[in-house]
Amino acid sequence: MSIAASRPVPLPAAGPVVEHLRDLGAALVEAERHARALERWGDELAERLPRGHRLLVAGNGGSAAEAQHLTAELVGRYRDERPAFSAIALNAETSSVTAIGNDYGFEEVFARQVRAHARPGDVVLLLSTSGASANLLRAVEAAREAGAETWALTGPAPNPLAGACDEAICLDGASAHVQECQLAAIHAVCSVFDQRILARAEPAPAETRRIRPALRRAGEPLLHAASAGRAAVRREPR
Repeated sequence: MSIAASRPVPLPAAGPVVEHLRDLGAALVEAERHARALERWGDELAERLPRGHRLLVAGNGGSAAEAQHLTAELVGRYRDERPAFSAIALNAETSSVTAIGNDYGFEEVFARQVRAHARPGDVVLLLSTSGASANLLRAVEAAREAGAETWALTGPAPNPLAGACDEAICLDGASAHVQECQLAAIHAVCSVFDQRILARAEPAPAETRRIRPALRRAGEPLLHAASAGRAAVRREPR
């Protein structure tokens, strides 16, 4: 080993980048206290979506990007191969958003879409760093009228959106760190969701043990017949 390679790498001097990363690390550590709630959301989606229910997601600005990220993971896939599931990012419907905003006002851009798409048993998830966006609060009202479950993923509590929804996870930190933690939270939910879906698709070990002997017994006569046929062929004179 060279002398240069054995020298410890000095820590960078404190600056904007290091400060940002340290604050983000602290926010992620704080977010761990929501682990059980995030796991419960993943479990709940794994129960509802395979039964034909739908996830509707909405947010503004950076939270809109997170909403699209989540629905892409469910319609596409997060990590492992599995069926596609119904999930719509309402903020991504640009023609609907602009038409509704023009005709009914910006506060209605999500609520009217919820009225169109939400059914009893669906989940409406609303993302916000402030928890005070009027268009998201109107979406909660529309979801309640439709009989859908409402979840909020927000910045620090208390805030109006968290108080209005059936369930809320409130992440502590500055707005930028809340958005970064939102992505981590979304991936955590997707990880649980995929795990539950794939576990149900695999046969139980006891079931596998019951099937395999039956397959061997059913195949035995065919194997004997095939062996006899090969022997008969070998005995034929050339």
